Order: sequence, then structure tokens, then C-alpha cells
Amino acid sequence: MLALLATPALAQSLPYHSDPSAREILPSLSPVPAIRFLTTTDFPPFNFRDAGGELIGFNVDLARRICTEVNVACTIQAWPWEQAADALADSQGDALIAGLDMSDENGKRFDFSATYLALPGRFVTRAADIATFDASALAGKTIAVRAGSAHETFVKRYLPEANIAPFANEVEALAAVQNRAAGLFFGDAMRASFWLNENLDCCGFAGDAYFRPALFGEGLSIAVPAGNDAVRHAIDWALIKLKDNGTLDELYLRWFPVGFY
Repeated sequence: MLALLATPALAQSLPYHSDPSAREILPSLSPVPAIRFLTTTDFPPFNFRDAGGELIGFNVDLARRICTEVNVACTIQAWPWEQAADALADSQGDALIAGLDMSDENGKRFDFSATYLALPGRFVTRAADIATFDASALAGKTIAVRAGSAHETFVKRYLPEANIAPFANEVEALAAVQNRAAGLFFGDAMRASFWLNENLDCCGFAGDAYFRPALFGEGLSIAVPAGNDAVRHAIDWALIKLKDNGTLDELYLRWFPVGFY
């Protein structure tokens, strides 16, 4: 299950998250004259305001490209995180692109698009050790994790002979690798990529990306009010087209220079 990879992951294209068969389902755009996207300003690099106050980020660019792809008018409005889901439920928008958790509770209120970014777990080790990393030979190694995380559960379950070093958060766990208090880190690859972007001289990803939706979550999706199939189908169709024409990869490489797949 665990495999060897000899080079660090920097810029690379996205895996295909959506069901490729969805490209055969053309949306009926007559009931979708426009898509009113809601987002927040507190989730960089996905959705945030720049120094000039402009709303920018991966999610913002993706929302605009979706509207362009399906050729409908598009608005993007920022809400405080604690109000955004209720605003969508109250029909103050057609879609929420802000990382809303695909939980059972949210599933009672909203439908979700296909996943556009999965969130794998990954190992990080010091740069000098990447070429010799072997995920099948980690017995006795000290692995830094965020305490209580699903990634700690993964290590306990699949690497019972490794030594676990729990830390309060990912930054502290990654710093433990940097200062040699731990041999490697295992955790959320997206969060690790942000840290690596500032510490490429120290460390890098090693081995494969591990997709475990039951443990690490389904990834990022776009929420729509329950039953709004016209908008959801249009978004799903656009996501397939954006992957096929390279736009989704382009946005990913722009906003995540240290790729986490």
C-alpha cells in the first residue's frame, strides 16, 4: 500500500477527481440565467482580500471560470464565515464556494458538486532524505503528527511499529522535522504545502499521496441549496470541461506552487 517516490512534489497537474462520465451530461442552461456565488474572505489562498481590498484566490478564480464555461452571468459576494451557509440556505446566493464541510448535517440542507480538490495525506522529510525515503521501512522512525488528527489515526493504524510524536498543530510538527526532533511528518498535504513553500531549502514531500476520504474528508466541493439541480449540474459539467481544457490545472499551479499531490 505504501510506496517509494524518489523526488519531491513541486508543481504538477491535478488528478482527475470528478467522474469522467459526467462530460456526457450536458446541462440545461435555460433555468440558469446567472450563478450568484457566495464565499468568505478568511481562507487564503482560496478566498481572501488582497492589500487593495479586492476579493481574490483559487476559489474566486474558479467561480469566474465556471460561469465563463457555461456562459452565464456571474456574481461573487463575500460573507462572514459564520453567516455564509445560512445566506445560501436563505436563497441569497446560488452556490457557496468556501470549503463547507460535506457533513451529514450540511447534507440535510445542501447538495454538493463533484469534488474539485481532494485533500490527501502526505509524508514530509528533510530534503537530503527524500531520495532514500521508503514508506515500507518506517518501523522505529519518529513521525510527527498533529495530535488527535485523522492523520495520527492513519499512522497508528497502518504503521504501528513507528514512533508517533504528537504536536499541537501542523506547523509545530513540521518544525520538528526541520530541527531534527522527528524524522518525518505525516499530515494534511495542503497545509504542509503552505509551510514547504517557505521552507523548500529544508524539506519536501516524499512518497505517495494517500487519499482516504473516510479519514481525511471528501475534499473541497461547491454547495448549492438542496434540490437546485440545474445549478449543480451546470457546475459539475463546467468542472469536467475545466479539467479537460487545462484551466483547472492552470489555476492549481498558479495558487499552489508547491503541489500537494
